[in-house]
Amino acid sequence: MSVREFDIAILGAGAAGLTAAHVAAETGASVIVVEKLSVGGQVSTIDEIKNFPGEADPIAGYEVGPQLLDEADEAGAEFILDEVESLNQVDGRWLIKCASEDISAHAVILATGSSRKRLGVVGEEELIGRGVSHCASCDGGFFRDKTVIVAGGGDSALDEATVLAGVVGNVVIVHHGDEPSATQGQQAALRATDNVEFCANSEIAEVVGDDKGVCGVILKHQMTGITTPHVAEGVFVYIGLKPNTEFLGAAFKLDDSGRCIVDDNLQTSCEGVFAAGDLRSGSAAMLVESVQDGKRAAAAASAYSEGKQ
Repeated sequence: MSVREFDIAILGAGAAGLTAAHVAAETGASVIVVEKLSVGGQVSTIDEIKNFPGEADPIAGYEVGPQLLDEADEAGAEFILDEVESLNQVDGRWLIKCASEDISAHAVILATGSSRKRLGVVGEEELIGRGVSHCASCDGGFFRDKTVIVAGGGDSALDEATVLAGVVGNVVIVHHGDEPSATQGQQAALRATDNVEFCANSEIAEVVGDDKGVCGVILKHQMTGITTPHVAEGVFVYIGLKPNTEFLGAAFKLDDSGRCIVDDNLQTSCEGVFAAGDLRSGSAAMLVESVQDGKRAAAAASAYSEGKQ
C-alpha cells in the first residue's frame, strides 16, 4: 500500500480539528483531515449555540461543522472519511494507519474528541437507533406525544431534557443522588415545566424493547436496590464523555480520565504530536476553547513541521 505524505495530519473533524486545518493550511502547509464519521463532532448534537466565534446570532450545532469544513477546504486542506487504526513514528515521521490507506506526516494534531458514554446495560446496544439516542435535537421529533427517559443529571442532560420537553409528551430525568449536578437555574426551569419529572437516586438497569423499538426501562433505586418497570418509547443517554484515544500507543501519556497530557504548546508526550479540544487533559470541553485550541495546535504543528523540512 502506498503512503501519502503531508506536512500535517489532523485526526478528527470537530471544531478543534477543522479550525486547526484552516489555520495550518493558510500557512502553506500541506494538510489532511481524517474523520471516522462526519464533520462537527459533539457540537453537531447541540440544538442552539449562542457564543460561536464570529457569529452575532445563535447558530444550530449541525451548521457548525459544514461551515468550518468549507473554510478549511478553501484554505487548501484535504479531507477524507476513514478510521484511524494506529499512530506510530517511523523514520522521523508519523505514520497513520487507516482502514483504507496509510498517511505520513511531519506533525499530527489529535482532535478526535470524545464519545457519549454508554449505560452498559442489557438492551442498550441492540436498541441504539430504535429508541436509544444521544441527540435530542436530532431525534426528539420522533417522540411527539410520547414519554422519553433522559439518563443523567449534568448540564448536558438537562440541556437536552429542555429541548425534548418542547417536542415530546413527557420527559423523565433519571439521575444519581438526591439532586442533579446541573445548575440550579436549569433545574428550576425544568421543575416548572408541566411535562418534566425528576427521578432521584436512580439508574437504568435495563432497556426493554422489541422489533418495533424501545417500550420501557427497568429503573433501579440506588439505595434500596429495588427495581421497577417504567413505560417509555425513547431513552436519551447523557452520562458523560469518553475520550477517543483507543488507537494511541503506550508512548502517549494519558491522565486518569484517558485524555492526553500536553505541555504549554499543546504537544503530547510524543514529539511532533499535539492535542486539541476535549481530547486533551484539562480541557473544559467548551466550544470556544476548542476553537482556540485548534488555532494554538495549528501554530505549534506548523512550526514543528517547518523545522523538519
